[in-house]
Amino acid sequence: MGLYGFIYPFVFVMIFSHAGAFKPVDPTGNITIKWDILSWTPDGYVAVVTITNYQKHRQIKNPGWTIGWTWAKKEFIWLMVGAQAIEQGDCSKFKGYIPHSCKRNPEIVDLLPGVPYNQQIANCCKGGVLSAWGKNFSTAVSAFQLTVGSAGTTNKTVRLPNKFTFRGGYTCSRAAIVPPSVFLSSGGLRRTRAIMTWNVKCTYS
Repeated sequence: MGLYGFIYPFVFVMIFSHAGAFKPVDPTGNITIKWDILSWTPDGYVAVVTITNYQKHRQIKNPGWTIGWTWAKKEFIWLMVGAQAIEQGDCSKFKGYIPHSCKRNPEIVDLLPGVPYNQQIANCCKGGVLSAWGKNFSTAVSAFQLTVGSAGTTNKTVRLPNKFTFRGGYTCSRAAIVPPSVFLSSGGLRRTRAIMTWNVKCTYS
C-alpha cells in the first residue's frame, strides 16, 4: 500500500504539468497589417503599409517577414519604397515605364539596412526583423510605401486585396475597413488622416 500511495500522486502531477505546458503563451497576440491610402493617382492610389508585431514574446527573426496577398481585380504595383516584390511577373503589355510588379499575388520582403535614402521611408529597411511588442515596441514596427495602378480612385471603387499571407506559420484574416488612421506632423501641431484604412490580423498557428 505504501508503494502505490507514493507512485500514484507522482504520476498524477506529471500528467497535469505536461498538459499545462500546451497552454498558449500569448493567446491574444497578433501581427497586424495596416493599409493606409494617403492619396489618389490618375489610375489608383499611394498607400503606406505598416506591419506591427503585437505579440508579447514571439519575434520575427532572420530571414525576416514575407507578406503576400491577391489583388481583387487587375491591380499592379507601379512603385515601391522601403520594400520590394520578390517577383516582377509578366509586365509585357507595358511600354515605356515598366511597373515594379505585375503579379496578381505578389510577395513582399523588407529591404536591408543601409539602402539609399531615396528608397527608404520611416520604419523600413530592417531586413524584415521585428521585435516582440512586449519586449521592445519601438522596433516591433515595419513599413513600406507602394503606388498601385489599375485600381479604384475613390473610397467606393477601391477593392480590398484578399488572401493575405504572412510566412512562418501564421494565418491571416480577411481585410476589414476600419476608421482612417490619424497622423501627427509639424511637431505634433497638425493632424492629418488617411483617405481610407483597412486592417488584416495574422495569428501564429
